[in-house]
Amino acid sequence: MVKIIKHTASMQTRDGVRLDADIYSPDTKEKLPILLMRQPYGREIASTVVYAHPRWYAAQGYIVVIQDVRGRGTSEGNFDLFSYEIEDGFDTIAWVSKLPNSNGKVGMYGFSYQGMTQLYAAVHQPEALVAIAPAMVAYDLYTDWAYENGAFCLHASLAWAIQLAGETARLKEDEATYLELYKASCNLPVNDLIPANPELMQKLAPDSFYHHWLNNPHPDAEYWQKRSPKYLLENIDLPMLHVGGWFDPYLRGTLNLYRTMAAKSKYSQHLLVGAWAHLPWGRKLGRIDYGIEAQNPIDEIQIRWFDYFLKGIDTGLLEESPISLFEMGSNKWREFDSLPQSDRVYYLASDGLASIREDSGMLWQYEEPGDGDAISPRELLETDLAEQMTEFDNNIDIIVRDPWRPVMALGGHATYPGGSFDRSALDSRSDILTYTSAPIASDLHIAGTVNLAVYCSVEKPSFDLCAVLSVVQPDGKVFNFTQGYITVNSTSQEIQAVNIPLQDTCMCLAAGNSLRLSISADCFPAYPVNPGTGKLPFETRLMEREIITIAIHSGADYPSQIKLTTVNKNNSYL
Repeated sequence: MVKIIKHTASMQTRDGVRLDADIYSPDTKEKLPILLMRQPYGREIASTVVYAHPRWYAAQGYIVVIQDVRGRGTSEGNFDLFSYEIEDGFDTIAWVSKLPNSNGKVGMYGFSYQGMTQLYAAVHQPEALVAIAPAMVAYDLYTDWAYENGAFCLHASLAWAIQLAGETARLKEDEATYLELYKASCNLPVNDLIPANPELMQKLAPDSFYHHWLNNPHPDAEYWQKRSPKYLLENIDLPMLHVGGWFDPYLRGTLNLYRTMAAKSKYSQHLLVGAWAHLPWGRKLGRIDYGIEAQNPIDEIQIRWFDYFLKGIDTGLLEESPISLFEMGSNKWREFDSLPQSDRVYYLASDGLASIREDSGMLWQYEEPGDGDAISPRELLETDLAEQMTEFDNNIDIIVRDPWRPVMALGGHATYPGGSFDRSALDSRSDILTYTSAPIASDLHIAGTVNLAVYCSVEKPSFDLCAVLSVVQPDGKVFNFTQGYITVNSTSQEIQAVNIPLQDTCMCLAAGNSLRLSISADCFPAYPVNPGTGKLPFETRLMEREIITIAIHSGADYPSQIKLTTVNKNNSYL
């Protein structure tokens, strides 16, 4: 067994701030590449919630450096979310590339904040940085992390802000503040006078990033422009191993970064998405055991990735398909050359009782008269949609949103715990509309983007819509596998089409199961309860929330529909 030596070392940033790091290295005189992780949670943790310990990586022939970012752990300076990571990252790469026994080549790995530090470190294109492996990141900090389709990501943002504020209190040895924040982390304060702006955060964490996120509700604000990798990485090109999870709240960031880099990069861009939440990465999530193949393969894959780019070893990785997606349901990894795009259409139909009866709302595909075969998406585009749907009357399903009893989040990607849960009881609520397909005759493989276009009318200036796609089993259990959320601001009371992107997915529905779409006006506390007044979350008082009545239209004149892509066993599109 290789002997691993650990020691602590420090560096000075360009403005004289000391940053501390633990360094793990094999007991050898051989020149080795560097694997660097920069993180804010105390370097001893080293992201071992999802990755192997640094000693394991060092045993594979690397010098592994785990550094506390500015103002965290034992590093000096003031912590200010993402504000110093460009310059500090550049300076750190220059430092580690010259460590004793370094061969001068640096790779970076890590997820979440540790993934973001990789992107920021690349901004000024340090020569020593050869390859990175960003996992679960934001490409656009506004759209991929803080907000989803205009809706503030309340649960994820507040829980993270409280955690970071608690760490600040611990470093200051402020035990009273730490205890109060720790208690709040176990029971989020989302029912204050202003629910999205709890008094605790104003009192105990007035300098938190949370206030900037909440008070900058528009994507064009300077705050987002200065911090989003989307605007900082325009001229950057590096080999990147992108890692995501189907139930990760930041999957859209991972996919947006991958799509951008794959379209422009001269280097390899690989993508891997597992059946995981932000953490853990394993075979079990929510109420589902995805089997032995769902176990975390990232450590071995990262070594193959870095062996190729930092050591020049042909590991065969680049001869494999660039995209690996874990298909839930079949519980197998599937390989793709490109990400599938939406093209299969299911229409919503109802007799007006989709809020009351599970057999009222339905999802259907148009069938050619007489032959019983579903029309293909391409043929569908060439036909008169209204003429096809004349057999269905125009119908209206009504959601009455009562702010006293909002629809609570259950699994999915935007709250904790994430994942797939049986939502059959939740779907029986009269403020949730359900549309269910007939049992599927043969296995249905869904992969890629999912979008809902729904016609609705509301007599309020603002409302939210939540869309959840689930599999309905023959025993009546209903397990969610993707969902989306949007805030709509409109002065019109006319019928309008609202487009809701759902989280990308890869799912196999077994024969005999059905597909279900559930629509509601809340998903609390994943997102704030929309007051219906047009006020923004940072100014909405608890008692100002109003009852909202939303009419969902379907039928010949209002073809509300869900679009997705189906693939066959050979990954060609159907």
